[in-house]
Amino acid sequence: MTATLVKTTLDGRRVEVIDGWVCLAGAREADSLVPLMEHPNRQAIAQQVPGATHVAGRLPLTHQEAAIAQSAMTEAQRHFDASPAGITQRIRRTVWAKSLADGVE
Repeated sequence: MTATLVKTTLDGRRVEVIDGWVCLAGAREADSLVPLMEHPNRQAIAQQVPGATHVAGRLPLTHQEAAIAQSAMTEAQRHFDASPAGITQRIRRTVWAKSLADGVE
């Protein structure tokens, strides 16, 4: 398990990328970043966190923090798990992404 520190919240919890997931205090939040301009609550987020450019789950990130998180997430994707469970997980994610792209919710 590799962990990359992205930031520490005001209340002292660590935001890290662990095995390709953005995590808050070790709990998974998101496996992708959403640019603030594409987020449905962008106005409220921008008002509360003026420097935010991306969101990972419920975590607003600045440009620098988003770059750290994206880099760590990309690095985690480069490591291919060739076990049957790893391959099954990759297929499951691909099928789910295709279903979402086709409009299935």
